[in-house]
Amino acid sequence: MQIAIRHKLSLALGQGIARSVQHVLLTPLTGPTQTVREWSIDMPGIGKAASFIDAFGNRAHLVSQTRPEGELTISVAGIVDTIDRNGVVGRVPGDIPPALYRRPTALTKAAGSITSKFRSTPKTGQDRIALLHGLMARVAEVVGGGEQSQSQDGQSQSQAQAAKPPAADYAHAFIGAARALDIPARYVTGYLYAEGDEPAALHAWAEAWDGGLGWIGFDPLLLLCPTDRHVRVAVGLDAVTTMPVRSIPVVGEPQVLSMSVEAAQ
Repeated sequence: MQIAIRHKLSLALGQGIARSVQHVLLTPLTGPTQTVREWSIDMPGIGKAASFIDAFGNRAHLVSQTRPEGELTISVAGIVDTIDRNGVVGRVPGDIPPALYRRPTALTKAAGSITSKFRSTPKTGQDRIALLHGLMARVAEVVGGGEQSQSQDGQSQSQAQAAKPPAADYAHAFIGAARALDIPARYVTGYLYAEGDEPAALHAWAEAWDGGLGWIGFDPLLLLCPTDRHVRVAVGLDAVTTMPVRSIPVVGEPQVLSMSVEAAQ
């Protein structure tokens, strides 16, 4: 599928700042599941930004401004060809060792209500694939049903929720459970091509490691492995390490002003 993406963000910096620096993770890379045809980022200072591959293999930009405006606008546009590989990303050149993705973080603490039923389940060979699919289904059941799980700030929650938690909650719950079972798992940010009345949105899902197939994606919110509707942008330990924009001085998260993710004409 060929997907056209247009995305505009606003970042409130405040007044009286002499210098501001942003770490920007908004550039997808060509890989096994996608080919980036066009991509551009428009924001103050991007022309002189340092561009590099970070420790997780993401394309990052370090953008700085002197005496910036109180509000910073970031516009992203591009075209990406995607391939449905049933969630299999495989082995990506330049990836860090998978074992490093066993490390727990505050956002990926395992919930016993998810992991308890899988403690004695075989984890090797074809058994691992079945285990990961079962884990995805259990995350969808627990997080979507409002049972006790880990919320985005790392604290347990027990009250049923009126609305579905964001995709980040599902991804963090899956990653925490996989790591508790000694399976490397990582957090993925990207875009999701909407179907029907679904709004276009930044999306998040997880990837787990299999010794035979390599990295395999799991989207517990949608209860499926990523398809050609998914555009991968960045990977990391959790949502903190994959934030689309981080600013120094530290300010709030960027606000989405507009977004379209649609089939290219």
